[in-house]
Amino acid sequence: MDEEKKQDQMSPQPIKGKRGGHIFGAENPEISRQNPDFMTPPNTDKGTMPNLKYPYAQTHTRIENGGWSREVTTRELPPSKTIAGVNMHLEPGGVRELHWHKEAEWSYMIKGSARITAISPDGKEFIDDVHEGDLWYFPSGIPHSLKGLSEGAEFVLAFDDGAFSENSTFSITDWLAHTPKSVLAKNFGVAEEEFDNIPTGELYIYQGDVPGSIEEERPANPNECVDPKYSFKLFDEVEPIETSGGRVWIADSSNFLVSKTIALAFVEIDPGGIREMHWHPNQDEWQYYLSGQGRMTVFGSGAKARTYDYQAGDVGYVPFAMGHYIENTGDEPLRFLEMFKSDHFSDISLNQWMAQTPPNTLKEHFPFSDNFMKDALKNEKRPNVKFN
Repeated sequence: MDEEKKQDQMSPQPIKGKRGGHIFGAENPEISRQNPDFMTPPNTDKGTMPNLKYPYAQTHTRIENGGWSREVTTRELPPSKTIAGVNMHLEPGGVRELHWHKEAEWSYMIKGSARITAISPDGKEFIDDVHEGDLWYFPSGIPHSLKGLSEGAEFVLAFDDGAFSENSTFSITDWLAHTPKSVLAKNFGVAEEEFDNIPTGELYIYQGDVPGSIEEERPANPNECVDPKYSFKLFDEVEPIETSGGRVWIADSSNFLVSKTIALAFVEIDPGGIREMHWHPNQDEWQYYLSGQGRMTVFGSGAKARTYDYQAGDVGYVPFAMGHYIENTGDEPLRFLEMFKSDHFSDISLNQWMAQTPPNTLKEHFPFSDNFMKDALKNEKRPNVKFN
């Protein structure tokens, strides 16, 4: 018995009352402790549901001189068909070289700051310094670059195609390395010798110098600058929706005008709080967990439901229209990003739907008490996003 107790302390076991039994074979206790609802799921879980969690800690990391990157695509998380995510770090002066994508690029700055540059199809310039909590969005095909400032930068990127990979980026060094020197010379009107020492392949990320003042690099004429801007100060420009259990900041094309294919909700749930039961009627939901720990049960119809546990650095996913909630299971605020391949944020609250359904119809479905109908389902207009 003492040995069994010791085993229980080391790793959760698939035991619920008199059901189940100890694992006799090989285990990975650390992963089991991070996913207790995989080992002993709630009795309400049922049926076969896909895995809707993938930690960045289990991805391949591409390490370069000046930073690193790692990605979660449909290769790692097959249900994530609408959005692929990249977690990237740049050292002070580290450069993500001049490049572009077929996909649009959206980003949230996790820590530090970076200088971002781009040009628009009509030849206007864009340059800005983005800091912790800031966003940027580059439409598909827009060439851009990123450079770490004095403290370096770490951010999460979202691309509006789940199969996207950073390894399929169009990079300026890669292009020139695979173009004959005679063509380069003719294109630029210079001698071929100018290209004798260019890189022989893609630099991707490289170590450069820490940038100086941004005012030295911005165009003197404002008419030469991109408008609307490709960057957005989320916490400066958006008033949060405050409720008793948390708060949310929403950015989509209604306020971040250029963001036509990615909509965001930055969610903060207080300890003991819950992002109420809801679903999204417009798109799948891609999540990135920034801090804290949480639990989500996803209802897939046909008596299918599965519960998932999330920690900082995890990616979560909810397929289109599936019902779910997110509960803070820790003792600190749970912060995460909800992202959608859409120009607008939209959700439908189970509470509000039930509250705005004729009471007699609802009571034909469920034997609710009059007190429940009166207190829990107040028929009031309120923001869709709610916490309890």
